Amino acid sequence: MNSKTLITCAVTGNLVKPEQTPHLPITPAQIADECLAAAEAGAGQVHIHVRDPESGKPSMQVELYRDVVDRIRQKNREVIINLTTGPGGRFIPSEDDPKVYAPGTSLLPPEKRVEHIALIRPDVCSLDLNTMNSGPDVVINTPKNVRRMAKVIREAGVKPELEIFDSGDIHLALDLIADGTLEGPAMWTLVLGVKYGFMPTPQTVMYARDMLPRGAFWSAFGIGRMEFPIVAQAWLLGGHVRVGMEDNIYLEKGVLAESNAQLVAKARDIIENLGGEIASAREARTMLGLAGGQ
Repeated sequence: MNSKTLITCAVTGNLVKPEQTPHLPITPAQIADECLAAAEAGAGQVHIHVRDPESGKPSMQVELYRDVVDRIRQKNREVIINLTTGPGGRFIPSEDDPKVYAPGTSLLPPEKRVEHIALIRPDVCSLDLNTMNSGPDVVINTPKNVRRMAKVIREAGVKPELEIFDSGDIHLALDLIADGTLEGPAMWTLVLGVKYGFMPTPQTVMYARDMLPRGAFWSAFGIGRMEFPIVAQAWLLGGHVRVGMEDNIYLEKGVLAESNAQLVAKARDIIENLGGEIASAREARTMLGLAGGQ
């Protein structure tokens, strides 16, 4: 078991639509406020996407990321800021010619997907290693492109969080550690419950955990109704946890969460009721080797 558990809160994400819940943060001010409230509730790390303030649709504008980060840092210098690099990897083939993309495709050059990382230099950023069917679409992260993104991340002095959707992603990450593209034993996050990826079961968490290098810092999270069961499973198997409206919008069956802080508070209750302790942001920085720890 960990001496203390890091809770990460993913506050808005890329796929949840505003019409699904009136509580989803959209504007930079809303996203920053949700991050700050999540930190007050016990999250030591916040994982951040941004959205177009007018439409609510996903965005990759650097200035939106910068606005969110500046707002958080004005009030909280300790919470770990983790920016996404996931957008830009989705491909939807056209009906007539699968070589031609259809509307909804977001593929971008690797360097464009990490442009905001090089400019803002957060504490941590996600690095997806999955090439997979994702619902009806396809996500593409080739080894060559992952290496190109990893190079920018490393040169920016940012710690990559390896997002793992299936076992092949772990094999790729181990190769990248072996050839020096990534530093081991690394920071890992197991994503469970995405259709055609890891199933959200205790057996899956144990299987994936046992594939990781000795000394790896790992977390896990479940999608939808499996969010809180995976909080318990991750803790029982020695991992850290993640919750938030990116992954699940319900506090309990049929009851929408009114804030990300409510989801964090519930995760905190689960861990503490099991006998665990929550890591502060400063303690988590020490665990991850980030500046500002104790």
